[in-house]
Amino acid sequence: MASHRLTFALALSLLGCGSRDAPSSPSGPAASPSDGGNTWATAASMRQPRQEVGVAEISGRIYVCGGFAAGGVTVATVEAYDTDGGTWTTLAPMPVALNHPAAASLGGRVYVFGGDSPQRTENVTLELDPQANAWAMRTRMPTARNAAVAIPFGDRIYVIGGTPGGRDVEAYHPASDTWTRLQPMPTPRNHLAGGAISGRLYVVGGRPPLTLDVLEVYDPATNAWSARTPMPTGRSGHAAAVLRGCLYVFGGEGNASRPDGVFPQNEAYDARRDVWETFAPMPTPRHGIGAAVVGERIFIPGGAGVQGLGISAAHEIFTPPRSKTCE
Repeated sequence: MASHRLTFALALSLLGCGSRDAPSSPSGPAASPSDGGNTWATAASMRQPRQEVGVAEISGRIYVCGGFAAGGVTVATVEAYDTDGGTWTTLAPMPVALNHPAAASLGGRVYVFGGDSPQRTENVTLELDPQANAWAMRTRMPTARNAAVAIPFGDRIYVIGGTPGGRDVEAYHPASDTWTRLQPMPTPRNHLAGGAISGRLYVVGGRPPLTLDVLEVYDPATNAWSARTPMPTGRSGHAAAVLRGCLYVFGGEGNASRPDGVFPQNEAYDARRDVWETFAPMPTPRHGIGAAVVGERIFIPGGAGVQGLGISAAHEIFTPPRSKTCE
């Protein structure tokens, strides 16, 4: 993702830091598509292309909230993609225009946390009722921040990392509309991604610097963190999604080996074996993205095709190998 300050984000494109363009996994060769899957397809673009968005899914619809639109304008736009019909619908805008928000769904509602408004870094908690197409303001996060990751697990949503600070971990309980502060993350970072697997939260990558490869795991049962095998390709502003127990990580920025500064990498983590594997790269490398799982596919709408500000209209779908499971 681009930094929450555009001037800083654009300056980053001049830095020579990062990883190899196509690193091999430390745990084995790239996956073969011979069993079906490991393929990409193109889907319909959002009506308003955006980057630094919040993405969540409910019942086969993918909700894309806020972000930077053309010219770096922060917007309150919300669009929903119907994965059955392949069409986008514009919904009621958020009460606050936000870039770099964190988003997640739980109990049939979409929740958006923090981000940057045109005025400040926010600690807002917003709730969308898709049936009523209406937003509500809920209890604010204890810590204002942007570029965090929101991971639903059980009856709570865990909002992790972000800037400023980078170590904050706070859990939101929608049923009681309350927040709980939890054990801080060991490595302070923002522009990170993650997902829940078998009762634990896996948080990967981020910055600073632009290309962290860190993988850390939070156990809600013990309120404790531990480290796991680092991601093969350090990056920030990437997206992650869990399918059949595998944590897939897509794209990101900070790639010194490409003039556009973005990563095409698609790597997956198997928590059972603590190993990474490489899969088919993104056809349109991007950062400032989110990912959503529907059935056996992972959808990645919008983002930026160059490091910093560079909005892309791409919307692509990854189908993992049919036999690939980490469960």
